[in-house]
Amino acid sequence: MSTHYPVLLSEVINGLNVQDDSVIVDLTLGRAGHSSALLLKARKGYLYGFDQDETAIKESREVLSKTFQNFTLFHQNFKDFDLALNALGVKGADIILLDLGVSSPQFDVSERGFSYRYDGPLDMRMDRTNNNLTAAIIVNTYTEARLKEIFYNYAESRYSARIAREIIDARKAKPIATTLELVEIIKRALPSKELRKKGHPAKTIFQALRIEVNNELGVLSEVLARAPHFLNEGGRLAVISFHSLEDRLVKNTFKRLASLSDEARHPYSLPDKNKVAPFTLVNRKVIVASDDEIELNPRASSAKLRIIEKRRTKYA
Repeated sequence: MSTHYPVLLSEVINGLNVQDDSVIVDLTLGRAGHSSALLLKARKGYLYGFDQDETAIKESREVLSKTFQNFTLFHQNFKDFDLALNALGVKGADIILLDLGVSSPQFDVSERGFSYRYDGPLDMRMDRTNNNLTAAIIVNTYTEARLKEIFYNYAESRYSARIAREIIDARKAKPIATTLELVEIIKRALPSKELRKKGHPAKTIFQALRIEVNNELGVLSEVLARAPHFLNEGGRLAVISFHSLEDRLVKNTFKRLASLSDEARHPYSLPDKNKVAPFTLVNRKVIVASDDEIELNPRASSAKLRIIEKRRTKYA
């Protein structure tokens, strides 16, 4: 089993106000790092964990079952978590956690195709059992204009057009099949000054492809529209994001929810007569990893944590 460090662990535990009987929903179970720590504080509570990666579910079950019995795991995308829980009679949660990072085991297993450092097939699917779109299909079939759009919007790359053109030219000779083939194509499209910069030159383009393969921003938008309203009164939702597109979406959503705008209210609630927003920001300033954590786990350097709480007064 690969090593995985749950990012911002102490900040998550402290920020979520875990009680002995908390009902916890971990929407991105991973290898159960956060969930294990949460259950240690919620011994009389219950955990519902979701992950679309079948390996993550298997490994998490092994980890959790060594210490706990009070959990149920779901092998599915977190998008429809509320429907799955409603089917079990669960109507609300005290804690909901979203860790949007790709776990170390996914990055480090070459055949998953997430890594620009190891050679493997261009896959990048989080759920290989329920998603037919792969990174190979994207780079070999999408139009030049669509590739440029993806790289511009999801990687925020100044060289989107050049990279898209290089991919089109390369695939005329033969299909692009592996991660390191794609890395070399990306490098050819970049000027020397970019290749000399710190960080891997293919990192953001691989990020963009992963977002497109898994519809990450679309799914995140949908769950952010539903998860806050699934909280019990006084419940908290925490989101850990790893790039600016995700963080901007979370920040703007939380800001709306903590305001008096009509969008902040539950879609079936009446106008708020008390003039108090139904949610409140637990941390107004984004929480980031400490230097010590980054030294232990460099992938934590881009992690950003935001937490919101549902007020105890009913508004519906």
